Amino acid sequence: MNDIKYLKISDLNNYIKLMFDENPYLKKVYLRGEISNFKNHSRGHLYFTLKDETSRINAVMFYSQAMNINFVPEDGINVLVEGRISSYPAQGSYQIYVDKMEVDGIGELYIEFEKLKKKLAQEGLFADDHKKPIPKIPQRIGIVTAPTGAAIKDIISTIKRRFPLCETILFPSLVQGASAAQDIVKNIQEADSGKYDLDCLIVGRGGGSIEDLWAFNEEIVARAIYEARVPIISAVGHEIDFTIADFVADMRAPTPTGAAEMAVPTTIEIKNVLHSFQIRLNENIHNKLHNNTLKLQALKNTYVLKNPLTLYELKEQKLDTLIDSLNNYIHKSLDNYQLILTNLKNSYILNNPFNLIKQPQEKLEFLSKSLYNNITNILEKKTYLKDLLINTLKLVNPLGILDKGYSLVKKDNKLIKDSQDLKVNDSLNIQFLKGQVIAEVKEVNHG
Repeated sequence: MNDIKYLKISDLNNYIKLMFDENPYLKKVYLRGEISNFKNHSRGHLYFTLKDETSRINAVMFYSQAMNINFVPEDGINVLVEGRISSYPAQGSYQIYVDKMEVDGIGELYIEFEKLKKKLAQEGLFADDHKKPIPKIPQRIGIVTAPTGAAIKDIISTIKRRFPLCETILFPSLVQGASAAQDIVKNIQEADSGKYDLDCLIVGRGGGSIEDLWAFNEEIVARAIYEARVPIISAVGHEIDFTIADFVADMRAPTPTGAAEMAVPTTIEIKNVLHSFQIRLNENIHNKLHNNTLKLQALKNTYVLKNPLTLYELKEQKLDTLIDSLNNYIHKSLDNYQLILTNLKNSYILNNPFNLIKQPQEKLEFLSKSLYNNITNILEKKTYLKDLLINTLKLVNPLGILDKGYSLVKKDNKLIKDSQDLKVNDSLNIQFLKGQVIAEVKEVNHG
């Protein structure tokens, strides 16, 4: 026992890692699987498990490789990975170190489905307030689906069985393949054109894979359903299948048969509703008759109907009162007018009409005399003012002094006040009260 050499666990795990790393078949491995237990580390590394129906393997993808993928990994996505197999000595487990990763076919469709679903939900295409009610008793229903197959047969047979009075119109459409989405949109728009007077429209097909149902996940189909004026029931696939069309439609049916059952009532349901209406109508009529009978009985028992002459007597008495009031008013008015007439006849003016003229005449004479006196006073005042102004003008008139024997001496039309302004031989103009002379200075004396 002492001859046996015991290894440390780390030595064994490192040896196993070396075996993995040197194996050429494990240096480049391609795997297909579904992501589970996904964890995105704060440093950007991705840790997850790849699994299939019976097995699983741990996987790690470092940040330098993870930054190159073009989708957001999450649980449930099917992926294709490329990497190398090695072990992690610290835990003694082996795992795949992923270098590249892309979405597998079905998984990629699932991602597109979720992206479109989120986009249309944000735009309000799934909002309940936009959904239209399905008519209770339709007369004509349109169906957009393939003209052959179980779906159309189930829908028509269910409608005929439940409510044979309802008419159906088929709008045959492709429901699978590259051109299916455009064909579905064309038929929805045709059914919604108003030419067919539809009460409801069923759009759908039978079950299938996600690829088979993909036409009902196209954005153009979703918008055509949203914009339609006719209420639409979506019936795509089986009960577990959900498409974008189911979320946009006014009502979602789990199967085509379920859509037909939602679209029309059964004859039994109609009979039950009519029976309910009949019961309610009879009750309303009975209540109406009973209430009116009570009202009639109450009227028959009123005092007025039992004693109709009382109503006549009251009216007669009221009429007498009104006639008396009217006569009193007439007599009182006539007495008032008679008194006014008597006062007018006895008035001083009517008995002395000339006095009516005499007073204005006297007033006119008084006013005429007053006017004459005022005019005379004004003229006298104005004459006095005029004479006062004339005398004042005479006093300030520079020529007035000439009347006293003085004269004005001018040189070159300038009045001379000082002998300093003159010199010998100057020519002077001497103005008297009457006339003027021209003189020459012979001598100047400034004393």
